[in-house]
Amino acid sequence: MNFGFDTSIFDGLTVAMLVAGLAITGVASGVLAGLLGVGGGIVIVPVLFWVLALFHFSPAVTSHLAVATSLAVIIPTSISSMRSHNKRGNVDRSLLNLWGPAIFVSALIGGIMSKFIPGAGLRLVFGVVGLLVAVNMAMPRNLVISDHLPRSGWINRAIAAVIGFVSSLMGIGGGTLSVPTLSSFSFPVHRAVGTSSALGLLIALPAVAGFIWSGLEVAGRPPLSLGYVSLPAVAVIAPISFLFAPLGARLAHALNPRYLKLAFAFFLAITAGRMLLS
Repeated sequence: MNFGFDTSIFDGLTVAMLVAGLAITGVASGVLAGLLGVGGGIVIVPVLFWVLALFHFSPAVTSHLAVATSLAVIIPTSISSMRSHNKRGNVDRSLLNLWGPAIFVSALIGGIMSKFIPGAGLRLVFGVVGLLVAVNMAMPRNLVISDHLPRSGWINRAIAAVIGFVSSLMGIGGGTLSVPTLSSFSFPVHRAVGTSSALGLLIALPAVAGFIWSGLEVAGRPPLSLGYVSLPAVAVIAPISFLFAPLGARLAHALNPRYLKLAFAFFLAITAGRMLLS
């Protein structure tokens, strides 16, 4: 069975371990998407990058493949997580109307611009922002800038555009950036997580389209890739992530996620550091 990688020089056990690793990645990304509103991409991107490097794919395409494939996985995960949070009334439609268009357009621009950004540039973005996010998650309290969102529509659109653009280049769903941003403006945390799951869909859809276009003529991609999206990897990770996102949403309402955030911040700091060193 070919999962999108050149497995001809590996034995069946190695391939089975690869598939098992991708399945575990799906579980982790789904639970984290619902629990912390991080979209799962913060886990998927480094794992896929290292898997592709292990199978000796060109360094020129591994970062782009990891980011684009992560964004493709985020589409069903965001839908599942958004539905679960919406049932609990935690998706703020007025914020979606305010931030949505800017996030959508900026994510599309990010996907298209990936054609002109080298793999090292994508790893730099992931590493630097990942370290900042890890520090933020480890802090006992979120930085509070104001007790309400900016009243200016243009300022809100600018914030949304930055979140959409950076998230598309990192391969994340937006919650990693939008949840702490909203929290800094005293936005209720459960509504921030729930709304971020919907914002993740508005990031992933246009960004995936941009990455598909950017990678159509690029050599050295794995078999069964659509642009920079590895379809077999999506087929393994996406359904599992989709199934486990509601579990994360339930845990978000049943648990105090403080210790989980600390553990994840530690994991993210190590991951981001390794991406920078690579």
